[in-house]
Amino acid sequence: MRKMLLALVLGLTTTTAFAAGQHDASHAATSEADVDRTIRVEAGDMWFDPEGIEVAPGETIRFEITNTGNIEHEFVIGDAQAQEAHREMMQEMDGSHGDGHEGHGGHDMAEGAHGGEMPAVTIAPGETAELVWTAPGNVERLEYACNLPGHYESGMSGNIDIRE
Repeated sequence: MRKMLLALVLGLTTTTAFAAGQHDASHAATSEADVDRTIRVEAGDMWFDPEGIEVAPGETIRFEITNTGNIEHEFVIGDAQAQEAHREMMQEMDGSHGDGHEGHGGHDMAEGAHGGEMPAVTIAPGETAELVWTAPGNVERLEYACNLPGHYESGMSGNIDIRE
C-alpha cells in the first residue's frame, strides 16, 4: 500500500496547478483584472476566521490566508467528500508530513464531485499565503479546511455558500 501511495504521490506532483488556485477547466495564471474581490482569512491554532463566506458562481476570489497560530496549517477548498478523502490520506501520511508538503506538491489532492483538483496552500506560522480561485457554477456549497491530522476535527473548517 505504501509503495502504491508513494508512486501515486510522485506521479501527481502538480505544485504549480495548486499554487495557481484556479478552479475551472484551466489552471492558467489569473491577472489582477480578473480578480473580483479579496477575502482575508485568519488561520489560528484550530480555527478559521471567518467561519463561512458567500460567493457568486463564477466569481474569482483572491484568498489571503494569514497563519497567526504557532503550527503549520493548510487551506484547502473542496466538497465534503473530497475533504474527507484528503483528510484520510493526510492521516495515513502523518509520519512523513514534513517531507515535500509545501504547496501540496508532496501528495495527491482528491478530486471533488464538482470536478477538478482541490486548490490548496500550506501556511507556516506567522506567514501569509495567497490562493486565487473561481467559484464553480454547478454546486451550492463547498468547504475550506485544514486537513492536517486533528485540525479539522478541532474546528478548522468553514463553508463556502455559492449563490447568486
